[in-house]
Amino acid sequence: MPKELIAVIDDEPDILELVSIHLKRAHYNVREFPEAEPFYQFLAKEVPDLIILDLMLPDVDGLQVCRYLRGHERFASLPIIMLTAKTEEIDKVIGLELGADDYVTKPFSPRELVARVRAVLRRHGRADADARRIVVGDVVIDVDRREVRVKEKAVDLTPSEFNILHLLAMRQGRIQTRDQILSHLWGDEKFVIDRTVDVHIRHLREKLGQASHIIKNVRGAGYRIDDETVDIP
Repeated sequence: MPKELIAVIDDEPDILELVSIHLKRAHYNVREFPEAEPFYQFLAKEVPDLIILDLMLPDVDGLQVCRYLRGHERFASLPIIMLTAKTEEIDKVIGLELGADDYVTKPFSPRELVARVRAVLRRHGRADADARRIVVGDVVIDVDRREVRVKEKAVDLTPSEFNILHLLAMRQGRIQTRDQILSHLWGDEKFVIDRTVDVHIRHLREKLGQASHIIKNVRGAGYRIDDETVDIP
């Protein structure tokens, strides 16, 4: 089986080398980029399985790179882990707002970073064998292809958004707390804050458009899907 390809964008040579060495030791293929422009050139030829993105780049702001990726259909579902020297919660939330799947603050443990890479890739590829396709009102979730359509129109979701929607659809009518959702996404490797769930849910609703009503916010409890659901084998 081919090894996953990880693109690492960071302008600090020591960090770029450190991250690359540990990812290669974990048996990943790695492409290193000191700034955004050569990374953009690389994307024209090849699409990685995951991107590790520094927020503070010399040529283009990392948030702008994230915005660019999420705005293009070809890259919209690529998992993104942000590297940041900023530790304020608001900075982390901004990254999540733009579609990042996770963030790592500097200084960081290379082993922890590799663990997060594994966790993000694992949930990106996760599929439930009990339901290959789920219909929730006007929303069709194709589990095998990891595709979502609303009234036959494709909707681009990040890996986290897809997995949250899949979880809620599989457990229709049952309230899922924020902690349950985080556990579904991360298992025992929960590094994120509770507000992560709220950010992903808001983005998910925005992308579902007129179908957003299927996701209900149960005040003080969590979220659930309420609509007629049909599982199609």
